[in-house]
Amino acid sequence: MKAVIQRVKNASVSFDGIKNEIGNGIVVLVGIGRGDTDDDARWVADKILNLRIFSDGAGKFDDSVLDIRGDILVVSQFTLYGNCCRGRRPDFTEAETPQKALELYLKFVEYLKSSCLIVKEGKFAATMLLEIHNDGPVTIIIERKSDL
Repeated sequence: MKAVIQRVKNASVSFDGIKNEIGNGIVVLVGIGRGDTDDDARWVADKILNLRIFSDGAGKFDDSVLDIRGDILVVSQFTLYGNCCRGRRPDFTEAETPQKALELYLKFVEYLKSSCLIVKEGKFAATMLLEIHNDGPVTIIIERKSDL
C-alpha cells in the first residue's frame, strides 16, 4: 500500500457533479498494491493519523492531524503503482485488481473515520478534479508491504 500525504490549508475533489471540500488538514492519495492486506491498511491509516507534520508553537513538526483536529481528504490513486522503468508508458501490473482494491480502500477509509475527524473522499475508480492548496509545502510518502 502506498500513500502520498500532503499538508493543506484546504482542498477539494470534484466528480459526477459532486464537490467534497476540507479545511486545514491533509490530503491522502492512496494506492492499493497486489497482495496488500487489512493489516497494511490499518498500519498505514494509523501512521497517517499520528504522523507529526504540523508545526507546534515553536515551529517544529510536533503535531499530528489528530492533535490539531484537522480534516482528511482521501483519494484513491492506482497510478501510484505505475512502473516507468521500461518503455515510455507506465506499467500498472503491481496495482491490485479493482474489486480487491475497492474492498481494501473502503476498510482504509473506515480506519481513518474511526478517529472521529472529518474524513471526506473522492469516488473510487472515477476521473476526478483535485484542488489542493499546499501548506509548506509538506509532502510525505508512506509505503507498506505485507511482507515487512
